[in-house]
Amino acid sequence: MIEVRGLTKTYGTERAVDNISFEVKKGEVLGFLGPNGAGKSTTMKIITCFLPPTEGSVLVDNLNVSEESVGVRRRIGYLPESTPLYQDMTTYEYLTFVGSMRGVSSTDLPRRIAHMSAVCGIGSVLGKRIEALSKGYRQRVGLAQAMIHDPEIVILDEPTSGLDPNQIVEIRELIKGIGTEKTVILSTHILSEVQASCDRVLIINKGKLVADGTPEALKANFSGAQHIKLGLQEAPENAASVLESVDHFRVTGQELLNGGETVFTVSTDTQEDMRPTLFKLAVEKGWTLTELHRDQVNLEDVFRQLTGN
Repeated sequence: MIEVRGLTKTYGTERAVDNISFEVKKGEVLGFLGPNGAGKSTTMKIITCFLPPTEGSVLVDNLNVSEESVGVRRRIGYLPESTPLYQDMTTYEYLTFVGSMRGVSSTDLPRRIAHMSAVCGIGSVLGKRIEALSKGYRQRVGLAQAMIHDPEIVILDEPTSGLDPNQIVEIRELIKGIGTEKTVILSTHILSEVQASCDRVLIINKGKLVADGTPEALKANFSGAQHIKLGLQEAPENAASVLESVDHFRVTGQELLNGGETVFTVSTDTQEDMRPTLFKLAVEKGWTLTELHRDQVNLEDVFRQLTGN
């Protein structure tokens, strides 16, 4: 569906995008992550024909964005970070305008507006001026305009930026629904959103692609040290040294709680589950075990590991 090969974009001596390559398959929901200034928006603008590449190529359904931009634009719905809305229009007027600009026939346009109103939940605001809408509804209208021409590919740049937690949940559910029918590229800083919505994740840092895989695969590949919480009631003074006498174990944290419980953070570089070893040790030493669990690596840990300075 989308093929990016050796893509580079320079501004003078600065490389905003540095020789990246990836593919997005039909029906895939791709999360595109990276810190501010990493090159995400630049890449998305090249795919959507807003910017020309300096080097490399981008193909959308085998159409080159540099040579057949009109054909590419017909296949893509794009929601940039700053939602492009005409404030003095009503929602219905705006969608009518965008639909006609997108080539939707006058006979089919009312049906498309009705469908997008249902999909995006904007039926109650079709007659309202856009300037009077909340930020959440404006984002919904932005999504509707991106899909009014029924594109095969939807590209969303920070679609939940500036929304409150309730609005974020609403837009996330909307995107998940879209992902059942369309190919979606989603750029966001909300990593839980990616984990909940995306089949695959790309992470870009300083213009370079640094990770590509499913959220589960990335967490497994970049998990690093394993951290286990071990709680002991009335822990003996030598408990930490006993723990560190076991191969691979390091005590990296110790917290005394009310009621005489001590919680140790035990770290190990091995990927083997070491909880059974700790359990057996506690039984052998006659310790009263109150807690034993492994901290789970999340996508935020992976992101920080790959993009931290």
